[in-house]
Amino acid sequence: MMTIQNYVRPGTLEEAYALNQKKANRVIGGMLWTRLENPRIQTAVDLADLGLRGIREEEDGFHIGAMTTLRDLETSQALNDYTQGAVRAAVCHIVGVQLRNMATVGGSLYSRFGFSDVTTLFLALDAEVELYKRGRIALSAYDKEKRDRDILTGVVIPKRGEIRAVYESVRRQATDFPILTMAGVCRGDGTLTFSVGARPGIAAAFSENAQAVRDMGPAAFGKAGRAGDKKAP
Repeated sequence: MMTIQNYVRPGTLEEAYALNQKKANRVIGGMLWTRLENPRIQTAVDLADLGLRGIREEEDGFHIGAMTTLRDLETSQALNDYTQGAVRAAVCHIVGVQLRNMATVGGSLYSRFGFSDVTTLFLALDAEVELYKRGRIALSAYDKEKRDRDILTGVVIPKRGEIRAVYESVRRQATDFPILTMAGVCRGDGTLTFSVGARPGIAAAFSENAQAVRDMGPAAFGKAGRAGDKKAP
């Protein structure tokens, strides 16, 4: 059973960061996946007052705050127009609207769960996470690291010209955790990026030119996907 001794809503990121340096403390988002771990938390650090919710479309890409909910992703017209509805397809089967109104982008990415639909899609979109102290790094690199005590403040989906995107998942029932997820993004230069999740293990991604993908058989495609599992040194 999860237990929380203290609950704090810091007023600044620096205060949140300082609180998070103690191992017994925990940053919380929607708290939905935290319950899977049955932790004993000394101080729960809620980021709700730090302005980390929202989706901004800028020239370089879409900036998504860590406290943005999965329902916010699902209903974002601009984000779904850019991805031809792939973002909506990636989250619309996650349990139900009530849960998607609580689950956050930051919690989905930080947890590095193998079943994460959000991670699978964002990898294919070349997303970058934003950390309070370390700045912006590729999600593909972040996923291969051990958890640290930095604060994940958001994620950026970069704009690099027009894309075509698709997302598919396999579930025994509509609202189950997926047993296989896959996203594909085609860019204007002919580069195709694929990511595969729920394999088990966290999603892995790889990129190839369109002709190379056409020439791949199933075995070669699987080998290319597994290459994304290699851990950073």
